[in-house]
Amino acid sequence: MKRRMGWAGILIVLLWAAPTRADTGVIVRTTNLQALQTLCALPATCTVVGGLDGTLGQLFLLTTPLPLQTLLGLLGPVTGFVSAEVDQLISLVGPLLVPSPLPATLLQDRALVPYPANSMTMVWNSYANQQASAIVEVQTAQSTFNVTGTGIVADIDTGVDPTHSALQGVLLPGYDYTRNQPNGSELNDVTPCPFGSCPPPPCSSATCPAPAQVNQSTAAVLDQSTAAVLDNAQYAAFGHGTMVLGIVHLVAPTAKLLPLKAFKSDGTGQLSDILRAIYDAVQKYNANVINMSFDFQTASQELSNALTYANGLGTICASSAGNDGMQETVFPAALQSVVMGVASVGSTTATESTRSSFSNYGNAIVWVAAPGEAIVSTYPYNTYAAGWGTSFSAPFVSGGGALLRGLKTSMNQLEAATAVAHAAALTDSGMGNGRLDLVPALQSVFGVGGSPDYSVSAAPSMQTIPAGATANYTVSAVPTNGFNQAVTWSCTGAPPAAACAVSPSSVVLDGSNPASATVTLTTLPRALVPPVVPRYGPRVDLRPVLVVGITCLLLVLIRSNLIPASRRRRRLALATAVAVVALCNHSCGGGSGTVQGPVSPGLSSVTLSPGSVNGGSSSTGTVTLSGAAPAGGAMVNLSSNSTSATVASSVTVAAGATSATFSVSTSAVTASTPVTISASYAGVTTTASLTVSPPGTPAGSYTLTITGTSGNLSHATTVQVTVN
Repeated sequence: MKRRMGWAGILIVLLWAAPTRADTGVIVRTTNLQALQTLCALPATCTVVGGLDGTLGQLFLLTTPLPLQTLLGLLGPVTGFVSAEVDQLISLVGPLLVPSPLPATLLQDRALVPYPANSMTMVWNSYANQQASAIVEVQTAQSTFNVTGTGIVADIDTGVDPTHSALQGVLLPGYDYTRNQPNGSELNDVTPCPFGSCPPPPCSSATCPAPAQVNQSTAAVLDQSTAAVLDNAQYAAFGHGTMVLGIVHLVAPTAKLLPLKAFKSDGTGQLSDILRAIYDAVQKYNANVINMSFDFQTASQELSNALTYANGLGTICASSAGNDGMQETVFPAALQSVVMGVASVGSTTATESTRSSFSNYGNAIVWVAAPGEAIVSTYPYNTYAAGWGTSFSAPFVSGGGALLRGLKTSMNQLEAATAVAHAAALTDSGMGNGRLDLVPALQSVFGVGGSPDYSVSAAPSMQTIPAGATANYTVSAVPTNGFNQAVTWSCTGAPPAAACAVSPSSVVLDGSNPASATVTLTTLPRALVPPVVPRYGPRVDLRPVLVVGITCLLLVLIRSNLIPASRRRRRLALATAVAVVALCNHSCGGGSGTVQGPVSPGLSSVTLSPGSVNGGSSSTGTVTLSGAAPAGGAMVNLSSNSTSATVASSVTVAAGATSATFSVSTSAVTASTPVTISASYAGVTTTASLTVSPPGTPAGSYTLTITGTSGNLSHATTVQVTVN
């Protein structure tokens, strides 16, 4: 113990003597928060900032002045410690993307039009009817399939302008992780106000004849003084989140929008805040889609864990593929089992099939491509902007996820990715499944020529079997209108002591061909009750009876003068009778010179009624003595040779009674099981036999209902079975 304390003291001195440095954020997974807090209670080791995984309570952010390897050495022995990684600083800001000079006609069509078409919300026509929207067939998909977006789309970004008129009615408050406060407003990033007035008045066509470049990826319609203020490093990503959510709204105008602000206006954000946003999105806000218009190059196991967790709850995820114009590995896009990575193509009919020069590529990170050049969207201060980058390609896919949920509310990541893979072919390699086209994506779920559906049937319609046999039926699902989802089978209505199962338990329809499974009804035989062979009690000792009989016979012969009357013979006969009586007295347990008392009763028999029962039922046992029980009663010991039938350890025959009953309990069995019940008293043991049988399937006619379920759809068919 002294040695341990010495090392602890040296460790504390070393820690206090460590040079001062900026604290490093470390993301730690542990199953024992208390042990982690105990470690961090040591001076100059670490500080537990808070939890990152919400209700799960196993992921925490620490800060430490120690080198990472030193901290890992201290964490290793801590009870419950699982893993740790550095909290990365991530940036939205990339290479200069906005072309120079800006297109003169960009954002000039400021005529107000309703959007959605049947609403009172007015937006710029250059936003509602831009070419990029037509390329991915937004309007055609909405009208053809009567969908405009279902559920909640979360955007982990710089926040949003909560006052923008185009987003009213669908915008949720969200959260600001950069300040740890409610409401994901990015307008807080321009406080105190850097402009002449805040918010700056939106410019008109007279004051803003052409868009101005306000940061590295955005050309916005702002007055020149406002644009000049925003065109610096502090606001390098200002408006990014408002634009991304505006594109989601363009695709899915009735989906709810959830701004989760994890990035500052300069475009920087912490991995720990992104993790918090992912867990909160699915735990606190029940988000159905998560958009991540960012990328970074250092792998994170905890990012993978968070997105896998979100996928497990049915959340659809999309992220940008990056703007380095390279074939490289970036995250989250490289996590293809849980995220759809989105590359960029042109936004005109001439460029829609060509990869944007700035877009990353490679099938390892790209699931699909979408327009990402000069995408017109909402911008802070109730105005609009055009953006370049895969950041503005990803929300086309996220909005598509909300449209898919309009057809199937249980749509998950795998199903959405499969649908989105129905894309337009591209000439450039490394662009995943091609360019996003919402019509075939929705068509793959909805079907052709009407509502997607399926029918179910089973054959034969009726069977007759004996108890103990099986009945097999073939159940089929036939798709209509291109239905191509999984159908899960269930079977109900099986008779007692029978089981109904379907194999395989589900089938996946391909849109045109039927898929079949086998329904098996398994019954149990009804047990035959075997005849109960009686077991006899202990052998009766006939010697006393024989002795008494001989004695009586001799006395009768003497008295009847049937023995010659000579005195000698009479004395011999009398002596013989006396000897016989003495023998009887000895055989019956008497003693010389004593008077024989009443004989103690023995155990005569044990019986069971009934002698055969179904498992789970009971039988009644009876123990019988050869005479009345003595004062205080007679305790008879009981036992069973099988766990299928149990008895009490003993039963008492009341004083003066000759018998007592006891209960035999049985348990369920799968085969007929013989059991021996034993009773013991005064050195005598008797037994009785009990047969415990499975219940068997009772005779009768039964209806089985076989149901095929897929999402909100459910169809059933019935078959008959007669057990004889």
